[in-house]
Amino acid sequence: MSQKKAKSLTIDIGLKSDARKQIARGLSELLADSYTLYLMTHNFHWNVTGPQFNSLHQMFMGQYTEQWTALDLIAERIRALGFPAPGTYKEYTKLASIKEVEGVPKATDMIRHLVAAQEATARTARKLFPIADAANDQPTADVLTQRIDVHEKTAWMLRSLLEE
Repeated sequence: MSQKKAKSLTIDIGLKSDARKQIARGLSELLADSYTLYLMTHNFHWNVTGPQFNSLHQMFMGQYTEQWTALDLIAERIRALGFPAPGTYKEYTKLASIKEVEGVPKATDMIRHLVAAQEATARTARKLFPIADAANDQPTADVLTQRIDVHEKTAWMLRSLLEE
């Protein structure tokens, strides 16, 4: 019985190999920021205390649930471009622009951390947009547009909680 060597299939989706690689790299950074934001939000959901407990607990749950769904969309886009999606804490630590929060901050500080993380994730997505646009990669541009919209809106809503 002869064994056939697995043959690698060429990806021909209308995007040049270099463009796919560059876009996948940017999406990996977005995935890392998104996962870090997800984890931060879920942590704060578990650990929030104080007079705003109920409203923040519920708000954070809505945010981390939305974020969890987005992780899959981003990772699957990386895979569709022909690259492995990062999936370890070690990779995320190297790729993410968001730093982990140590300890358990007060509720108001949690909100400030989340505003900064939402804005950072929006910046990461926005930074990739011109590259995806120049490559004529509409599916990635669509993902980026959706993510920028969510992160900007969520940052605005969180900032509103800090106004007096």
